[in-house]
Amino acid sequence: MRFAILLSAWLFLAIPAGAQRPTGYPRSYDALIEAARAERGVRIYGNADATAMAPVIAAFCRVYPGIAVDYRDLQSRDIYTRFMADMRAGRPSADLVWSSAMDLQVKLINDGYAQAYLSPEKPALPPVSVWKNMGYGVTAEPVAIVYNRRLIPAAQVPRTHEALERLLRARRAALTGKVVTYDPARSDVGYLFLTEDFAITRDTRSLMLAIAATRPWLSRTTGPMLDAVADGRVAIAYNVVGSYALTRARRDPRLGVVFTRDYNIVASRVAFIARDARRPAAARLFLDFLLSRTGQTLLTREWLLPVRRDVRAPRLAPDQARPIRVGPQLLVHLDTLKRRRFLADWRSILAEGARSQ
Repeated sequence: MRFAILLSAWLFLAIPAGAQRPTGYPRSYDALIEAARAERGVRIYGNADATAMAPVIAAFCRVYPGIAVDYRDLQSRDIYTRFMADMRAGRPSADLVWSSAMDLQVKLINDGYAQAYLSPEKPALPPVSVWKNMGYGVTAEPVAIVYNRRLIPAAQVPRTHEALERLLRARRAALTGKVVTYDPARSDVGYLFLTEDFAITRDTRSLMLAIAATRPWLSRTTGPMLDAVADGRVAIAYNVVGSYALTRARRDPRLGVVFTRDYNIVASRVAFIARDARRPAAARLFLDFLLSRTGQTLLTREWLLPVRRDVRAPRLAPDQARPIRVGPQLLVHLDTLKRRRFLADWRSILAEGARSQ
């Protein structure tokens, strides 16, 4: 279930009224803090789970008492459609928009719905995670393969994309109806990951044909994929958001999570401050908190892995990581004609794979 949480400074009455400027920030930041306190709150549209965000929001409220955080937990597509509906209707919307649908975030920025802000945390961030001082990649979440430990023996767990294709072809009969991935026609994240796969290697088409030959389940969201793998309805899930997979596997021993040795797409949840934000100062404070070492450490505890390199976290070897750059290249596959052609090709792959049985 997606829902909103509201945390306010009244929950922390023991906290002194004055907020301290973070160490190393310019003196001018004091004025930003005072402006944010005068705004009294901030509204965020995000698709990080509200339960995972609760400790982060609570810590922010302790640092900046008096600023209420209204966090709306939405699906990535719903973030885009609700924000655009707000804009068209001229009604109050999110001050900070934060989503894993990187391409849609870049589209909103490119279409003029964001405002520039030079965060004091920018020097600590990798260049690929910041675009035009508007879009900030907050996390670095590798994409994973998830498998059922009972149905996929340890010796057969694929460690590369080529090994996954070999497994699917060798065990096609046993795995028919037992593979799941995102439906790129209905899942923005799934569409993004699949277009990245094709951009990384020409071998993707062969792998997709092997997946198609198993008559895969196609899912719009991550939760049902993980549920199906856990209970054995499917044996393996391809291109799963790694943070969700790791969080679930931590408490469910039926699930195995593997990051491949050849390459792993690394996605980010991109945040921007809305152009027409009613509370821009508070939005800047919250963005800076997310990007700070404190905020990044708290996110890491919820397996929302940090974009910063100076925060301790599980990491892939540099030659295994293929981070998606925050920038205009993400707009290419949002072109209506290109999207239509890509999805038509995907449907032809599904049909060709099914015929090969």
